[in-house]
Amino acid sequence: MNTSNTNARSRFAQMRYARPGPYRQRGVSLILVSISLLMLLAFAALAVDGGNLYVAKNELHNAADAGALAGASELYLNDGSAVNPGADATAQQVAMANASQGDAVEVASVRRGHWSFTTRTFTPNDSLEPVDLFSSSAAELDLNTDFINAVEVVTQRETTPVEAFFGTVLGFDHYDVSARAVAYIGFAGTLLPTEVDQPIAICEDALLNASGEYECSVGRFIPANGDTGGWTNFQQNGEGGANASEIRDVTCAGGNPETLHYGQDMQTSNGQVESAFQKLYDCWEEATNKIEPWNLTLPVIECPAGGVGPSNKLIGAVNLNVIWIVDQANQIDNRAPSEMALPAEDSGGGSPGTWSNSSTDGITRWNDFVDTLDVEKPDFTPAHWDDNPQENGWRQKTIYFSPDCSFHDPEGLTGGDNYGVLARIPVLVD
Repeated sequence: MNTSNTNARSRFAQMRYARPGPYRQRGVSLILVSISLLMLLAFAALAVDGGNLYVAKNELHNAADAGALAGASELYLNDGSAVNPGADATAQQVAMANASQGDAVEVASVRRGHWSFTTRTFTPNDSLEPVDLFSSSAAELDLNTDFINAVEVVTQRETTPVEAFFGTVLGFDHYDVSARAVAYIGFAGTLLPTEVDQPIAICEDALLNASGEYECSVGRFIPANGDTGGWTNFQQNGEGGANASEIRDVTCAGGNPETLHYGQDMQTSNGQVESAFQKLYDCWEEATNKIEPWNLTLPVIECPAGGVGPSNKLIGAVNLNVIWIVDQANQIDNRAPSEMALPAEDSGGGSPGTWSNSSTDGITRWNDFVDTLDVEKPDFTPAHWDDNPQENGWRQKTIYFSPDCSFHDPEGLTGGDNYGVLARIPVLVD
């Protein structure tokens, strides 16, 4: 027997039976197809269910945003004197008025509290007590959790969870979805038409004490040298300074005709505008009979070392009382005040009082008036009469004002700094 032929046939047989058969190939294919189907299902679940989740989440976010903004817009009473207890209910109603995929949005929580830009955190606080905005810097208020300035709304889909489609194959029956929004209401920045009364821009430094805090001390506005403020034409889209005719046209004319935007330059003028001054003087005399403060809301500007003009950045708004205007410096006996109604904070609290002085000597009346209302020159010294014209506290073409220490109606859009005027329109912060 040929041994070599036998060995060859044996090796051939082994090779023939070792080759994979069609049944074994089909088994491998089934495994690969099954894995591919699972992958396809996973991608389908990701695409379909993910898209469905995105829509639901976006609708919940819209509801939370709307609720938080509505609540924050009513966070204070109309006069700004206290926190409004009804703000939470407003936020909840507005949020629930929205729908998510045909189902009513559920509100998990609505909370009043404090938002800090320094820490980027919201601290719940149910207090209804207002915080004194005076003698506080912006940094101090930002870290004061008793300063209620924000509303947080959390919406969800729990009772009616988001339906799972392809996700059921992977073991997901439904998806619980929630969203959160925080709306902050700060200080007046962007000012809507007519929210500012007169074309007088007050320098920030004239409203702050040495520590950089806004406080209720009397400042003074002298257009002749611009150390505390200047005239403006309310325009933010032009070049150069404000001219006299433009300023005169908007004096005693109903306030700013267009929206003033926080952070943008506003055209100003460093110098006396005789025609505007006389018009303002006549308005003051008619409105007050020169025996009561003239309450005005005015723009606040940033005044660098160069002073006012030809343009200065708008940084907020302040509510103040014009208490006296001097048109002629050489007639103090005839023109110094002899009677003035006083706000409560200047009369020892309680109901407002009246200051009066019947002396025939105008200097005596003026110095008493200055001491009673703490009228100060820009260097923080009393604005007493002085024989030196450069040091005199009684000056021609000068407007004397006192920041109003009472609460004010909220004005404008959030964005300005603290000068005692809260904003009326909130913004989303988280």
